[in-house]
Amino acid sequence: MTEPLDDVEGRVWRALARALVVVPRDLETDLQRESGLTLGEYQVLVILSESPERRCRMTELASLVGLSASRMTRLIAALTARGDTTRMRDGCDRRGMSAVLTDAGFARLERAYPAHLTSVRARVLDPLRAVDAEALAAALEELAGPIPQLKG
Repeated sequence: MTEPLDDVEGRVWRALARALVVVPRDLETDLQRESGLTLGEYQVLVILSESPERRCRMTELASLVGLSASRMTRLIAALTARGDTTRMRDGCDRRGMSAVLTDAGFARLERAYPAHLTSVRARVLDPLRAVDAEALAAALEELAGPIPQLKG
């Protein structure tokens, strides 16, 4: 028989489960109020801004953000309609599509960044200030697994 969680383990698990729902919702509310971007849109703009030539294959982008291919297609279509991204045939595999961050999209990201950073500090980092940040980062990295590397 599996041992039940002790009181501290139970508190950790319940708090983490709540945080996984509440924190992204609150970050998105702040981000939308300040910049009009959803958290998913912001994540896509960040990934594209950090990608070689500001471009990333749609399938890789969907995987990095945790969306289905069809949901990513709709998200990129919305960003493209606003002028933040474009879509291009992939240079190596002409069947694939890549999303490309435009100068306007990069400017939108730059405008959204300060408010998002303020929100992240207030909603995530400040409540954790009494915790050993290095130990917490190591534990979360172990929990989440390695960060995927962007392909060039």
